[in-house]
Amino acid sequence: MDPYNSNPKRYSDRILIYILVAILLAILCMVCLGSGILIRRYAFPDVKSTRTALAELFGTITPLVTPSLQLDTPQASPTKSPQPLPTQTQIPPKPTYSPPVWLEPPPGKIVYACFVNGYDQICKMKADGSGIIQLTDEESTNFYPSFDPDGERIVFSSRRDGNFEIYIMDVDGSNVHKLTDNVGNLYAPEISPNGKRIVFTAESGGKQAIWIMKIDGGNARPISSDDIYGIDPTWSPSGDRIAFASIIGGATQLFIVNADGTKLKQVTKGISGIGGRSTWSPDGEWLAFYAGPKGDRDIYMINVDDKELRKLTDGGDNLGPSFSPDGEWIAFTSYRDGNNEVYVMRSDGSNATRLTGELRSDWQPRWGR
Repeated sequence: MDPYNSNPKRYSDRILIYILVAILLAILCMVCLGSGILIRRYAFPDVKSTRTALAELFGTITPLVTPSLQLDTPQASPTKSPQPLPTQTQIPPKPTYSPPVWLEPPPGKIVYACFVNGYDQICKMKADGSGIIQLTDEESTNFYPSFDPDGERIVFSSRRDGNFEIYIMDVDGSNVHKLTDNVGNLYAPEISPNGKRIVFTAESGGKQAIWIMKIDGGNARPISSDDIYGIDPTWSPSGDRIAFASIIGGATQLFIVNADGTKLKQVTKGISGIGGRSTWSPDGEWLAFYAGPKGDRDIYMINVDDKELRKLTDGGDNLGPSFSPDGEWIAFTSYRDGNNEVYVMRSDGSNATRLTGELRSDWQPRWGR
């Protein structure tokens, strides 16, 4: 016999216990269910919840597309499809420069002025445009470089000591020596073909005259007691004559004078806008120079005897020509690509090729062996 059935009081107590246990189990299930929801929400949030939480934490969310591109994107409409976002290929690329590829590269090397960090410096490269090297690094102007006949040394003008003086250095930029001392402001030095003398321009009292001195800087003096005024002198290949630009008689023209200051001769006549720098052909028969209005100058050649004139360029603002030692090429500066760069061309004006491509001024090229 079941004792609980035989006792009504015990039976009611048993029913009460069952009810209490059921209530406790129900409460326990509700607690477990609530805990699971909380755990899922905070331990495993969805993406949207995560981005919202990050936005609250950091203040913003970086968009997948840049703001500028979003602003330029047209708004979608019910009747028109949204326009595609601009892509990188639609943005014009930054212009780049590739050095020329030569079948028969020009021989020798070229020294020139390069504008670096606010100052003109001396740079050097092979005549094919490769192997560019900066030779000076002074917080002052360094320009008007040229080679000696063997291409082993470079003479130039520098203001590193406060005055424009003439310096000489090895072709690798070492062994720099100052050759002059407070003679005046000195420019455009060039070593004679025999390597024994230097011709240059000396400025004093607002006038510029053609001077000459020994290779070591000694015996610096005007080439003539008459003070032949002019700029940018250059030796003939034989070393017995000097060409230069001067305002003798009026507008700037090209002149030739013997190295001893005798037999002054005018080469050009009636050509307007002649600049300073010229260059002799290796055979001594021609002078290459530049002339024309500022911003539209061209390179010309003139025969020093019969005055035959040839125009080698047409537009682009070109200046500062320099013959190659073999006479087959001419180096020059040009603005034809929007910045002054060094170019070379054949001596007949063909095959003009850009050598430098830095976002800076490269100018005053002089050719050497």
